[in-house]
Amino acid sequence: MKLIQLPTLAFEQRVKQEYEENPALDAGKEKDEYEDEFKNETDDDHDIIETDFDVDDYLSDDEVPSYKLKANNYSADDEDKQVPYASGTSFSQYLKTQLQTFTFKGDQEDIAFFLVGSVDDSGYIRRSLIDIVDDLAFTQNIYTDEASVEKALKIVQSLDPAGVGARDLRECLLIQLQRKDKTESVSLAYRLIDEAFDKFSKKHYDKLLQKFSISEEKLKKAIEEIEHLNPKPGASYSGNSKSVEHVIPDFAIHIKNGELELTLNGRNAPEMHISRDYSNMLKGYKAAKTKTKAQKEAVFFIKQKLDSAKWFIDAIKQRQETLYSTMYSIMMHQEEYFLTGDERTLKPMILKDIAEKIDMDISTISRVANSKYVETPYGTFLIKSFFSESMKNEEGEEVSTREIKKILEMTLESEDKKKPYTDAKLASILKDKGYPIARRTIAKYREQLDVPVARLRKEI
Repeated sequence: MKLIQLPTLAFEQRVKQEYEENPALDAGKEKDEYEDEFKNETDDDHDIIETDFDVDDYLSDDEVPSYKLKANNYSADDEDKQVPYASGTSFSQYLKTQLQTFTFKGDQEDIAFFLVGSVDDSGYIRRSLIDIVDDLAFTQNIYTDEASVEKALKIVQSLDPAGVGARDLRECLLIQLQRKDKTESVSLAYRLIDEAFDKFSKKHYDKLLQKFSISEEKLKKAIEEIEHLNPKPGASYSGNSKSVEHVIPDFAIHIKNGELELTLNGRNAPEMHISRDYSNMLKGYKAAKTKTKAQKEAVFFIKQKLDSAKWFIDAIKQRQETLYSTMYSIMMHQEEYFLTGDERTLKPMILKDIAEKIDMDISTISRVANSKYVETPYGTFLIKSFFSESMKNEEGEEVSTREIKKILEMTLESEDKKKPYTDAKLASILKDKGYPIARRTIAKYREQLDVPVARLRKEI
């Protein structure tokens, strides 16, 4: 179960680790007759060990082979916490390097460096000045006031990227607008954020036109200036150390002559066999006329390694069969989608559906779906994205909730942005299309699609 849930890259690392730890494993393919020979040899040797000496002398009381107690043998519920990280200068260090170019007086340098340490990954300082004053006193033994901290904060806010060190979104946008050339649109954009941020954020455009006595065209140009600003300046720093996710497709689906063809990534099927050298050692022990204690200890060690190697090879074969049969069943269940790429053709599908088709446990299907990717003619997707609940349309047919979300998304894309649809109107439109859905369900799907309410979608 542990091997099944590993994605391709992690699986390769696991195989490499097993090669390093078990000398009884060799890479490449051996002849079938040799594998049969190993099977017979190890079976015969088991009798030798049982009759020639007491195995209990070499086992613990619970009779668990030592190889199963090694750190590389995890339980099915264990998680591999190893995550690769991008190398480079951290965002905080990048800001501190810039601070070193300034000339400070008194405690200003220490305060400025303390403020930089308070900047979060988005580039904000989300603490009040009085809290920072208290922290400076307690942790840095620096006794200062809010005015001095604010003075140091202005220096921090002059660093790159523009907007860093802001305490809220309004201040972040104002800092960025201050650095722009003072055109008419930029000046108006600055006034909109400075004097009417609440009305602007709620898109009360009529009130803004009236307050500033401007035309719709001028307001539109000012809004365009604001839309080009970065609400999260810290995220723009490319050197920021973040987790690096390597997505390597575990499967590939191709269309050949109108038929679907599924292939398992070859990196999931390494060729390996039992070491001939280790098998020959057992032969040598069997042929020996006299058997010393050292030989018996050595052959017991060899037997453990051979058992471990055979177990690992069998586990990999089982993994390959499970992965392929699971993905093949999913592919055939969603055959129409994989042939057309139209999300509206996705059928309702839950873990239980696939588990029953291939006669496996639901937890096994879940492990495959949650950690594996498939390459299709329409892109690379996480397998679990093809699973969805079902709802009934007006004709009583079961349809996928993914299909409904896709239709909802298409409806939102085609709406008049000057008069966006309310949730009630969207429910009415989908009902006319044959999908009787409650307004609250529309609101839930809209939020899942990361689409704001109608008022916030309004444009000039």
